[in-house]
Amino acid sequence: MKSFKNKVCVITGGGSGIGRALAKQLAEAGAKVAISDVNEKNLKETEVLLDVASDHIHTQVLDVSNRDDFEAYAIRLKDYFGGVDMIVNNAGVALAETVEKTSYEDFEWLMDINFWGVVYGTKAFLPLLKSSPEASLVNISSIFGLAGIPTQGAYNASKFAVRGFTEALRLELKNTSVQPLSVHPGGIKTNIVRNGRMRWSISGGADKSAMERDFDKFTFTTPEQAAEVILTAVKKKKNRVLIGADAHVYDWATRLLPRSYHHLIDTVIRPKLP
Repeated sequence: MKSFKNKVCVITGGGSGIGRALAKQLAEAGAKVAISDVNEKNLKETEVLLDVASDHIHTQVLDVSNRDDFEAYAIRLKDYFGGVDMIVNNAGVALAETVEKTSYEDFEWLMDINFWGVVYGTKAFLPLLKSSPEASLVNISSIFGLAGIPTQGAYNASKFAVRGFTEALRLELKNTSVQPLSVHPGGIKTNIVRNGRMRWSISGGADKSAMERDFDKFTFTTPEQAAEVILTAVKKKKNRVLIGADAHVYDWATRLLPRSYHHLIDTVIRPKLP
């Protein structure tokens, strides 16, 4: 996608973090932006922040884990804009707990949003994307879609699934106008931990403030920087992009030390687990 001007770009999880930053940068580039979020207050804040003409923005409170609502949303945007050129399946949640202690309820909650939300968004919008002469399908995975981490079993499962799903799409869509992109951010300074179901911190225990301190300590990239990397990758029609030095380290470790990178992680984290 050479330019975003007048392109219709759909962003889930647009109420904060990377989603908000993407919406802002796309609006500044002249795109028509459709943003959704489960949090109406945050969504309204993003809308006010963008300050664009009414025919260049559409907002919708949306729970991405609801397939019927997602499919209705796609129809609504087709009627509103006439078509769609890009979707960023960005909405996601966090969960920290050992696999043994993770409840089925928590596991299903996370997978419904992080994985099924990506599936629903992809399938609902793919026909519209294929009708565009130049389209992008952006799915947000994670560095935890590259490497397994203690207390992140459920999150790992969701993000590995997004990665595999997107890689399969890449082959299926190679002779179409749609360019799939798998995004693997490292630590991004967002509220995902503060809003997540964090049952265990890297430092050990279930102290919420400790979890937030751990997250702040290991996050190095702003949402604005992440959004810029993603949009540059879209313009260059990349298949995969890593965001942040930590993402490159994880990628390097899993590629060059596929049998032993777990030992490095284990040395740092395992003694603090129950």
